[in-house]
Amino acid sequence: MKQTLLTRIENRNYKVGIIGLGYVGLPLLWTFFEKGFPVVGFDIDQGKIDAINSGKTYIKHFTDEKIQQMADSDRVELSADFSDVSKVDAVLMAVPTPLSKYREPDMSYVEATVKSIAPHIQKGQLIVLESTTYPGTTEELIRPICEEMSGLKSGVDFYLAYSPEREDPGNANFNTATIPKVVGGDGDDALAIAAALYGSVISQAVPVSNTKTAEAVKLLENIFRSVNIALVNELKVVFEQMDIDIHEVIDAAKTKPFGYMPFYPGPGLGGHCIPIDPFYLTWKAREYGLNTRFIELAGEVNTKMPDYVLQRTQEALNAHGKALSKSRVLCIGLAYKPNVDDMRESPTYVIMDLLKKSGAHVDYHDDYFPVIPKTREHSHWAGQKSVTFDQETVSSYDAVVITTNHAYLDYEKLYEWSSCIVDTRNALNMNGTTDKQKVWKA
Repeated sequence: MKQTLLTRIENRNYKVGIIGLGYVGLPLLWTFFEKGFPVVGFDIDQGKIDAINSGKTYIKHFTDEKIQQMADSDRVELSADFSDVSKVDAVLMAVPTPLSKYREPDMSYVEATVKSIAPHIQKGQLIVLESTTYPGTTEELIRPICEEMSGLKSGVDFYLAYSPEREDPGNANFNTATIPKVVGGDGDDALAIAAALYGSVISQAVPVSNTKTAEAVKLLENIFRSVNIALVNELKVVFEQMDIDIHEVIDAAKTKPFGYMPFYPGPGLGGHCIPIDPFYLTWKAREYGLNTRFIELAGEVNTKMPDYVLQRTQEALNAHGKALSKSRVLCIGLAYKPNVDDMRESPTYVIMDLLKKSGAHVDYHDDYFPVIPKTREHSHWAGQKSVTFDQETVSSYDAVVITTNHAYLDYEKLYEWSSCIVDTRNALNMNGTTDKQKVWKA
């Protein structure tokens, strides 16, 4: 059976189903479609399916043109009915893996998805999880559900694998097809089939010995970033007290051609990966009686950065003879990083909460979010509208806090219009010409 499936993959006579058409699943659907595979996109959100059918994107960096090509093609099917997985050869799952309120893995989306598809698994199918998770998820959670509810056996009747997503929304240099794909299989045949499938559409498939190793790879990548960002965030606070610009230090240090990699400070961590993924390993490590001290310390440093932004905003306003509790504050940027319409885990929400709790009147500006959508953790901001970016509006605020440095903004005008700016992103790095009483780094 394996050889037959490998031949069908090579000939593009192999239908790929992708569950979850968000920031990971939609580009993945496009990648397999672009490379000539028939595809089926699954999502419980009928709105996403309707948008694709109408040729309209719902992710700003993913173009209408690509959506329209898929809408016009007879190689693309869309479904909100998970029983339709019986019609595909591979099922790739890209669903959320958040943290619970206790900072523990919330596997409810994965578990619900697996339970929805398990009764419909067919012989010869490949089942792959792409969501970031703790080592052991595929073996301990997914395989038992699939085998029990399907009556089939992994490695004999169907194939199970894990391949972590490495999507970086808005990255102009890399996309799904050009980022090497790590693959781990539940057995040699599963690995061979999964590696062949991904290798047929992505620049390089990187096979590893098993699913646990593949699950650990993604955690290492994001823990590495979390720890190093925490380091520069801590140094930023220390250097500020010494009247040293951390960004100037980083720019000079990165001229060293070996032994150094630049990381940049900010107002806190955002996105679905770095603030969340490290704690999946922390949780799993406790099962083995181990503590992950670096991970937990990095998390502590990074989650305290919004408090530092609040402190610096208070200091900046005090220097201008104003109290935060009586001030109007404008946050520039709701997205968690520049140039994307993604506000998952954005530290801007936390900063806005802290400012409001301190008595300030708080508004925001972000063209990527004309209106704040409803979210699980910050629903109290839902419906608030972005203010306009013009001189009359911006100059009416006592302080402006740059939380996200979108490229579309004119920072020279922002500098001209504002009397007090707290810059958390080094956006106003205008060759050292900024007035330190006007621009406060945070």
